[in-house]
Amino acid sequence: MVDVPQRRTMSRAPRLRSVGDGELELQYRVVHGYRRAFRMAGQGPALVLIHGIGDSSATWAELIPDLARTHTVIAPDLLGHGASDKPRADYSVAAYANGVRDLLTTLGVESATLVGHSLGGGVAMQFAYQFPERTERLILVSAGGVGREVTPALRLVSLPGAHLALSALRLPGMRLQVGLAIRLMKLLDVDLALDAPDLLNLVDALPDHTSCDAFIRTLRAVVDWRGQVVTMLDRCYLTAGMPTMLLWGDRDCVVPVRHAYGAQEAMPGSRLEIFEGAGHFPFHSDPARFRALVEEFTSTTAPADWSRDHWRELLREGRPGPAAGPAGDTGRDLREASERSAT
Repeated sequence: MVDVPQRRTMSRAPRLRSVGDGELELQYRVVHGYRRAFRMAGQGPALVLIHGIGDSSATWAELIPDLARTHTVIAPDLLGHGASDKPRADYSVAAYANGVRDLLTTLGVESATLVGHSLGGGVAMQFAYQFPERTERLILVSAGGVGREVTPALRLVSLPGAHLALSALRLPGMRLQVGLAIRLMKLLDVDLALDAPDLLNLVDALPDHTSCDAFIRTLRAVVDWRGQVVTMLDRCYLTAGMPTMLLWGDRDCVVPVRHAYGAQEAMPGSRLEIFEGAGHFPFHSDPARFRALVEEFTSTTAPADWSRDHWRELLREGRPGPAAGPAGDTGRDLREASERSAT
């Protein structure tokens, strides 16, 4: 079998330039008959920012201008999110990875460093698994798919009647009560208070039944009443040789920080950075540090050097032993999570 030719990195440093407001506006491509929205700015090595469930590319707006000084930054609205179409479609993690690949292909981007937040972290990991030859580095931010634990709020929304619950949160009287509850949580220094405003913004981003339906379909693809139902732990060993950085808030109430330690243990050579006092959105809590870490990581690591022979050997050798979950879970938990693992 002939090896795939290795990618050649750019020998010259990318030019620095400012990013105008117009470049941060949404652009569109039609792929497979569906409109895909995205933001694209800058020039240099490609950096793809993948948002979490219910969110959109707008979540990265504060970071894009500075990152675009040294990178070609591409931030898509995943199908069913933001300004992208919201069809009755496949909203699995694997389908999202395919969608990112197809969008990058239409934009002429052959390989990239992927930055994925929450669900987007699972999508980034799945992209690296499905298309290792197109993945240069992985930066996983409060990523899903490491353990079953997830905030009870998402487990509840996965149940029947979720449309009614989400609609109720949008009622003026209910929002007032929720606001008072958030203030109380802040006074009591409850972790949920850190993420509550961002989580409520996700509800506000569901203006109609179609948006709400796409959100619930996406959620049910990865979460049920017991917690997360997909895992990346069973194939994390395939990241050997892939520069990988994990970023997590130590007060994350959506995906507990102990998942970060489980992911680091399962991913050979990965680097872990904890944001003290931050919740599920560390890039909102401390954007300057987040940006600095991304820039330092991409400038000091070489893109993954992928070959078919190396990939074949990793698959033949398999996972190096029964993987423990982030909280010392047994292999039983991994097997249960793998029942609906994206393949």
